Amino acid sequence: MGGLARRLALVAAAGLTVALVAGCGSSLQEDQQAADGGPVKVGLLVPQSGVYAPLGRDMENGFRMYLDAKGGKLGGRAVELVVADEGGGPDTGVPAAQKLLQQDKVTTLVGIVNSAVALGVRDLVTDAKVPLIIANAGANAITGDQRSDYVWRTSFTNGEVAGALGAYVARGELGDGKAFLIAPDYAAGKEATAGFRETFEAAGGKVAGAELTPFGTTTNFQPYLARIQRSGARAVYCFYAGAEAVAFVKQYRQFGLSPKIPLYCSGFVTEGGVLKAQGDAALGIKGSLHYSDQLDNPANKRFVAAYRAKFGEGPTVYAVQAYDAAAVLDKALANGPAGDAIVEGLKGIGEVDSPRGPWRFTDGHGPDQVYYLRVTEKRDGRIVNTIVQPLTGP
Repeated sequence: MGGLARRLALVAAAGLTVALVAGCGSSLQEDQQAADGGPVKVGLLVPQSGVYAPLGRDMENGFRMYLDAKGGKLGGRAVELVVADEGGGPDTGVPAAQKLLQQDKVTTLVGIVNSAVALGVRDLVTDAKVPLIIANAGANAITGDQRSDYVWRTSFTNGEVAGALGAYVARGELGDGKAFLIAPDYAAGKEATAGFRETFEAAGGKVAGAELTPFGTTTNFQPYLARIQRSGARAVYCFYAGAEAVAFVKQYRQFGLSPKIPLYCSGFVTEGGVLKAQGDAALGIKGSLHYSDQLDNPANKRFVAAYRAKFGEGPTVYAVQAYDAAAVLDKALANGPAGDAIVEGLKGIGEVDSPRGPWRFTDGHGPDQVYYLRVTEKRDGRIVNTIVQPLTGP
């Protein structure tokens, strides 16, 4: 290296050192302000664009509803909420998380719909020692073999939602019949069908066939519905979301299968906006989920009434999961505003009085909760997910 190059390198290194020290000083100053009782920054990472934007809207509504009810404070501290767009996947979600952590310097991170985003952010928050409370993404590994002290979840795992339904279908519905399994060909679809198959077969059920359809591109389900019809199945289990859930349910009815082969699903298939779009084609579908706005408990009655008054529509599971994320963060921040203090606060949380029913964190940092059997039916001119019975207990 020549003399000029060496001097330029030294200048660059000195500049980088100054920048790093300045950045650290800013972060330390903000941490000190929070420690002194000042406001804390909370990053809310949800889809504001793309196919999952309606879920992101519901999640933001749920989080803000709790925050507003607390006068804009959590743990007795004023909250500065910084909302970022997760977009449709890790290509947009991970950079958005990096910005929240590195530029906005949030104290904690909440949200995330996409499992690939959650997995991509896991190491970022762990290295930064900034707690992440996942309010939707269902990847099994998040609270399984990739769990972290800094990653918590107020939602579900894909396998648990589906697994809660398997034994019910095998024991109570089929007799000696078989079921056909169908889902999109990506991680969540694979985890859901595997979760259903495990409990279904353990209870004596037999699988007539299985299909993984191309994710995000399948609009014509007729070839798959024909295979279901030829399989001799007496029931079908499916996992879909968004536009695919609408198309599958409508075509299942149009193909004439609804009156002949009962359709069971992970409850996201008939949740929120997709249920409205499906219309009467969704009637009679049974599914498993940990929430319905039809749940009959005092906490949910208060929640539904307040949510309708504030937003002009009923809440979804996505809103409840984010509402509960705010609730547990409220308790955790009372322990202190720094990352490790928040983690210790989360570890000390006992039972959460939620609209979904009481639940508590497991050792893997996910919710130990009841999954309910739901059936779609028409009430007062609208289609709802009526609770039939609990499928599991906390």
